[in-house]
Amino acid sequence: MYVTLPEIDSLSITLLVDNYTDRLLPSSLIAIRPPMMKNEQFLPPPPPIAEHGFSALIRVVSNDNMTYQNNGESLNENMLLFDCGTSENGVLSNAEILGINFDSINSIILSHGHFDHFTGLPSILKRIDKPIRLICHPDTFLKRWIIFPNGKDKARLPFLDKEELQRQGAIIMTKKDPSLISKDSIEEYQYSLNDSTVDNSIPKLLVTGWIPRTTTYEKGFPLQYKEDLNTNNLIPDPLVNDDQAIVANIKNKGLVVISGCAHAGIINTIRYAKLLTGINKIYAVIGGFHLTGGGIYEDAIEPTITELKKIDPRYLIPCHCTGWKATNRIIQELPEKFLQPSTCTTFTFTVDSTF
Repeated sequence: MYVTLPEIDSLSITLLVDNYTDRLLPSSLIAIRPPMMKNEQFLPPPPPIAEHGFSALIRVVSNDNMTYQNNGESLNENMLLFDCGTSENGVLSNAEILGINFDSINSIILSHGHFDHFTGLPSILKRIDKPIRLICHPDTFLKRWIIFPNGKDKARLPFLDKEELQRQGAIIMTKKDPSLISKDSIEEYQYSLNDSTVDNSIPKLLVTGWIPRTTTYEKGFPLQYKEDLNTNNLIPDPLVNDDQAIVANIKNKGLVVISGCAHAGIINTIRYAKLLTGINKIYAVIGGFHLTGGGIYEDAIEPTITELKKIDPRYLIPCHCTGWKATNRIIQELPEKFLQPSTCTTFTFTVDSTF
């Protein structure tokens, strides 16, 4: 059974947090970079902040049957925040540079429960003057550890406090299975392809939920352990089962797959997006590919490149934890597909694009 993922006309993804910033990158039809000058003067500090983490503001627009509320706000728009960065105020600082109003956000979605993706969440909730949906996998709230191969060196990872987030206005919705997210609702994965009961005029995104592991070379996070809720003993937790991605369907173009870290594997993630939607054409892949960190991660670079060539997306935008070695290999092997990420860049994919 496939989920019916409605086509949309435009998808904009603004990198509010990424590992890299380059003020000299030129803008293009796809990638709009933050300006350095205004009114014949260089803009004053602060410049965009780069940090080892990820956060993206996603804006979806469908022009079909465009309708508006009394306040002029379009019912055919959907805006959400995907992950919240690795520092308390990194997202807030970059959002201020771009003039983003957090009250326009309809949902916050967490890719998984690692601190480089959720640390800024409490600060963001303080900026939102309304209850806000927080959508995540149940394992996002696990208490986790890193234990290194020598068995002696270990460290407890920061974790989220569910009750505290609820006090701050988060309406927490934990889901393991795929869901369709629109501005006003979350629909369970229960529709067959071309189901006539689905309102295709409302722009929706697909949150994958748990991603099946089908490749042999994408091995998750072997150093990770979790606390047993009853005994507090540490149990191996290498798969990072809460890892999930967001998928959009651009009219006449294909799927855009947005990952946080891709602990499930970026190839597993793309395969699952295709399986869920019944759509084989991949227009763009953006986010962390998790191909840095030595060992098994770098061993996965070459088979990942081989599979990306077969998948043949139009654009590849490797962010965050992809790493320089993997990024350079993408540039070498797939140069015409590569777009350079940089903090505060907005990538826009539209039905009218000629690319």
